[in-house]
Amino acid sequence: MKNYKIAVLKGDGIGPEIVDEAIKVLDAVASKDGFNLEYNEYLLGGAAIDVFDNPCPDETIKGCQNSDAILFGAIGGPKWDNLPKEKRPETGLLKLRKSLGLFANLRPAIIFDELTNASSLKPEVIKGVDLEVVRELTGGIYFGEPRYKDDNKAYNTMIYSRDEIERIAHVAFKEAQKRRKKVTSVDKANVLEVSELWREVVEEVAKNYPDVELEHMYVDNAAMQLVRDPKQFDVILTGNIFGDILSDEASMIVGSIGLLPSASIGGKVGLFEPIHGSAPDIAGQGIANPIATILSAAMMLDYLGEDKSSQRIRNAIKKVLAKGYRTKDLANFDAKEVVTTSEMGTLIAEHAAE
Repeated sequence: MKNYKIAVLKGDGIGPEIVDEAIKVLDAVASKDGFNLEYNEYLLGGAAIDVFDNPCPDETIKGCQNSDAILFGAIGGPKWDNLPKEKRPETGLLKLRKSLGLFANLRPAIIFDELTNASSLKPEVIKGVDLEVVRELTGGIYFGEPRYKDDNKAYNTMIYSRDEIERIAHVAFKEAQKRRKKVTSVDKANVLEVSELWREVVEEVAKNYPDVELEHMYVDNAAMQLVRDPKQFDVILTGNIFGDILSDEASMIVGSIGLLPSASIGGKVGLFEPIHGSAPDIAGQGIANPIATILSAAMMLDYLGEDKSSQRIRNAIKKVLAKGYRTKDLANFDAKEVVTTSEMGTLIAEHAAE
């Protein structure tokens, strides 16, 4: 029997609730398909600050490095908002990604037929949407130096090297080869020199993938096109800040940010998490939607090579949604029964084990 070591980072807010449901589903398919998942829990974010006075302790980094994959919930909350920047939960997550070399963030946005009415767009516009944002995760303006702030002036620096662009571009083209063979590279090359280099390097990388179509699009146009005609996109390749914004926009196209998973890869071990935050305002109420985290767990199984089990999870989600079960965030969209976070996890686990 195969055994996989999974580092579990539940985090803050709704993090523990949604991760527990993902583990429930993972255990169901592991039992069904004959492999074992060994979970080891570590602290990250506010939970780690409360215990270690450090948002990303060395113990957490070492534990993640010695695992086969990482399942992560969400971090942050008002309790820690007034801490110095280096002590805040978000800084801990950035440190973890950097320490693990996780430079590529994959964010699929797929519309479930059962939830076409949940989108603010017309059903005929979003029915059949299946796109993926490939976001560079460890460079760009979030990490660029120098950075500065005083009472009258502040600045940040957007920097990308050729090597950074090359490696994320290769990830995007390889993803496109598994999908519909189209990459839309998003930049702002009409005004930013860093985007000029981005575009030049992406075109060079594209020569290695003659079976994949490449198009370029300015980020402002891409934001508009995502709303106008999201079905035109297959793989969107972009930098850190643009990818952060566009992937959140994509989440609203499919109906709820509670539906979108993500994978951060490129280093020794992949990290899998929902794209939403810790939602401290609803923590402990049993109303959080665990589907994004459960889909992140399915992406984790793909990463581990357990494709059969990952597909079981996706099929189970579709069956549960088709029967009209909804968490509170989707209660107004063809709901036959509104269920709690735990009930949704149990329903999906039961169908995944069939």
